[in-house]
Amino acid sequence: MNLRAQKGVVLFISLVLLLILTIIGVSSVQTTSLEQRMARNSHDSVLAFQAAEVALKDAETFLLGVADPTVTFPAAGTAGLTISAPYATGEYWDAAGLWSGGTSVVAPTAIAGVDEAPRYIIEWVATVDLNKNPHLVSSSYTAVMENVDIFRITARGVGGSANARVILQSTFGVKF
Repeated sequence: MNLRAQKGVVLFISLVLLLILTIIGVSSVQTTSLEQRMARNSHDSVLAFQAAEVALKDAETFLLGVADPTVTFPAAGTAGLTISAPYATGEYWDAAGLWSGGTSVVAPTAIAGVDEAPRYIIEWVATVDLNKNPHLVSSSYTAVMENVDIFRITARGVGGSANARVILQSTFGVKF
């Protein structure tokens, strides 16, 4: 075999194969990094949802302990308790700065791993007088209760980072 006739084809093929393997390796690292970020974001979102659910449950527990809703729910809205906004006006839960100050209530149940403690607000919506409601007079509910106060609970949960936020609302009725 004549060594002088060699033109470096093996070196060229080796460099091309090395380049292809490098591209595959970099692509694998990028894919793994993306999958890790997606898993972290999913975890933060689930954590925020769980924190908001805990705040909803804490607000419901608070309402079950209230003796008279008209005394504790002022129209001006203090300490997370207010009367529902009139129709076609801005929602109380959408006000700027509501979730950062003393306007909302910090849920007493602690959640580990969250960036901020879950918070809630409670809005008194209406009192349903079953005796004056012609659709419910013959209902089986009238034997159990006469008046039901309806509340809208809005809860906000934050996940492991401040970017993952969940707001949940529920309607809750309590017999007083």
